[in-house]
Amino acid sequence: MLTEYCRQARYIWNLAVEQQRYWQPGRRAPGFNEQCAQLTSIRAEYDWLAAGSHTVQQQALRDFAQAMRNFFAGTHRRPTWRKAVVHEGFRQVAVKPHHIERLNRRFGRVRVPKIGWVRFRLSRPVPPDAKSYRVTRDRAGRWFISFAHIPDPIAGPGLGSVVGIDRGVVVSAALSTGELLHAPSLTPGESKRLKVLQRRLARAERGSKRRVRTRLAIAKLNARESDRRKDWVEKATTDIARRFDTIRLEALDVRSMTRAARGTVEHPGVHVANKRSLNRGIRRSGWGLLAERLQHKASGRVEQVPAAYTSQRCSACGHVAPGNRESQAVFECDSCDAGPCNADVNAARNIAAGRAVTARGDLGASRSTNREPQLSSPAA
Repeated sequence: MLTEYCRQARYIWNLAVEQQRYWQPGRRAPGFNEQCAQLTSIRAEYDWLAAGSHTVQQQALRDFAQAMRNFFAGTHRRPTWRKAVVHEGFRQVAVKPHHIERLNRRFGRVRVPKIGWVRFRLSRPVPPDAKSYRVTRDRAGRWFISFAHIPDPIAGPGLGSVVGIDRGVVVSAALSTGELLHAPSLTPGESKRLKVLQRRLARAERGSKRRVRTRLAIAKLNARESDRRKDWVEKATTDIARRFDTIRLEALDVRSMTRAARGTVEHPGVHVANKRSLNRGIRRSGWGLLAERLQHKASGRVEQVPAAYTSQRCSACGHVAPGNRESQAVFECDSCDAGPCNADVNAARNIAAGRAVTARGDLGASRSTNREPQLSSPAA
């Protein structure tokens, strides 16, 4: 029944996407109220839709309406099709306190319309003011339920401390304090098994049971790596938000940086394999998730610093030269007597100073989200 609810929500979403694509100048696409009236009509015509929850199907239309508002506001991309196995989930609103019960220390249960009580494992306490929840299923076949609740931001120490964070592929995050953070990944044995399964998937016949089993095994390995990375991001961002008052990051457009380089048939891309490997390294380092969770936990205390030449500028004297960076890991200034140091830590200190370097070698001020005064000297 949960799988059927996911199918119905995906079907309604895709119908809304199809209606929106018929939009033309002078021809208005149906709005939320009009689509709700159409939903009532098709539920009377199709029994398999009428057997499902009207609230679940209506919330799919409401989610689509919100997605279109985000698109027109310029904060998100245009909503696209949802696919089976990839996008599995639905949302339920108007949740009352008696719809959620705690059974014991480890388990609780929630009432789902037309299904009844569904038990779930408590990974954290259920917020008492939850008004809605979302049920999802990942590619590994695991079911999750999340209750809508906005937690309070984490308070800083109040000492005026500043930290700069340089994100990389070899070192996931380098702090200006000298700490090097590495995002966890699969073990060598798991990576070897993943390659074997990917080769097996390439040889499997489409639609066969062997292909389904292989895809599920690959999804479980990928989910294991994703869970480790998310756990690392949560712990790292919580620790940083508690220890520092001002957090400065490079202003990176991660989505554009991880765009594929395949090109088109007429204009094929170059160095596609190298770019694909770089994109995977960026995603496995969790650049976007790290910045997003810092914005959530340290709201108003995160600043964006232009990333230009932060890796070539000496944090001690300010000299900028490509030769300063001897290798990926070593930075040694050609101008001052400062000894060699870790290149990522040097870049993080430049970011912590709130300064970037233009192409002509001049210092440029950082872009602050809360417009606070910037530091004029590098932070240690």
